[in-house]
Amino acid sequence: MADQLTDDEVTVSDGLLDEVRALIGADDKEGLTALVEDLHESDVAELISRLEPDERVEFVRLLGRDFDFTALTEVDENVRLHILSELAPTDVADGLADLDSDDAVYILEDLPDEQSEAILAQLPFAMRHRLKRSLDFPEESAGRRMQTDFVAMPPFWTVGQVIDTLREEVDLPDHFTEIFVVDAAFRLMGTVKLDRLLRTQRPVKITEIMDEDPRTIQAEEDQEEAARIFQRYDLLSAAVVDDSSRLVGILTIDDIVDIIEAEAEEDIRALAGAGDAELSDTPLYVARTRIPWLMINMMTAFLASGVIALFDGTIEAMVALAVLMPVVTALGGNAGIQAMTVTVRAISQREITKRNVIRVTLREVLVALMNGTCVAVSVGIVAAVWFANIELGGVIAAAIVFNIICAGFFGATLPMLLDRIGVDPAVASSVFLTTLTDVIGFFAFLGIGSWWFGIG
Repeated sequence: MADQLTDDEVTVSDGLLDEVRALIGADDKEGLTALVEDLHESDVAELISRLEPDERVEFVRLLGRDFDFTALTEVDENVRLHILSELAPTDVADGLADLDSDDAVYILEDLPDEQSEAILAQLPFAMRHRLKRSLDFPEESAGRRMQTDFVAMPPFWTVGQVIDTLREEVDLPDHFTEIFVVDAAFRLMGTVKLDRLLRTQRPVKITEIMDEDPRTIQAEEDQEEAARIFQRYDLLSAAVVDDSSRLVGILTIDDIVDIIEAEAEEDIRALAGAGDAELSDTPLYVARTRIPWLMINMMTAFLASGVIALFDGTIEAMVALAVLMPVVTALGGNAGIQAMTVTVRAISQREITKRNVIRVTLREVLVALMNGTCVAVSVGIVAAVWFANIELGGVIAAAIVFNIICAGFFGATLPMLLDRIGVDPAVASSVFLTTLTDVIGFFAFLGIGSWWFGIG
């Protein structure tokens, strides 16, 4: 999924954009083709994103067979869906026929079933079968992200036979770094790196030089787990196999980079409760994706307000407490988010186990204690000078230490608990943690103040 570009990343100049618009208006196919033929697909995607919706469709139609559909994998989903909805299934099928299978699946998977079926019906049988098989795997699985174009050889071939076949075969993937050795049932037996193949004498059988225990990924494995396998073992590519160990596709490092970027973006948005909206989405859609967590936050905010109401007499008697309350909760919330962010990341990286749960929690509590003490002393001095009341400074310092320690504890344990019960900690942690730090902060500060000053 493509992100919106910042000003520093924009590569399509306003002058080029104006030229493209003029050629679209003049219906000049030859001029438009000559103007954009040397652009990278990412630059074409940027160009499409900067055009008006009706201009985007005309841009693709005017280029016809000269349009590289790979560019559609680099634009926002809404932009892509709008363009595809305006094109005939035969035109889309012609464009997909030239793509790698993983890019074709990426374009098809978000389309309505009726539209995708109409496009698939226009494709050659072999490609249609491969794409349907990939689309049958769960969303965000390795099977959805894999490429079905790879080089596989039987185990009884020699190095010389393999090299001669690679030189003579015209229907090979554009880029590949290893060859897969499979038996008659297409079960994976091993892999051979190209560099080792080229360094080996021709009469040698490929089974003698193959890696008999390659890293494999199950087709139904979550794409995030596949990315972790690549990261852990420093892979450039990996075989994707089904439940019977049959080779069904491969994942390459460029696929993994896209997966890591998409998962990171998803987690960042989830932490903020921002949903899956893009900059190209309508205000109404964006509002619908964000309102659920705002409503939940509203209900939890009333809980914090209820705690304040318990000490209304204390606040009336000492207005300074009301002035300083936001300081206590803000510092606690910030400390909690710091601990929560570290914990959520550790959970996503599978770094937290039963053996280190206590150690991770204690570390965050100790960090909170040290930071809380430093901040509390500073705030206590400011409060004491501001209101000419040393006792008030001591009260707020004690409340801050207590709240930040609690924030560190819950920031570490709450994501673990949510993960344990099957709730995504990146989505739900922030709302509940904010409520906890607010409630504890208000209760600690007002409670200590009420007790110390004998109010209420």
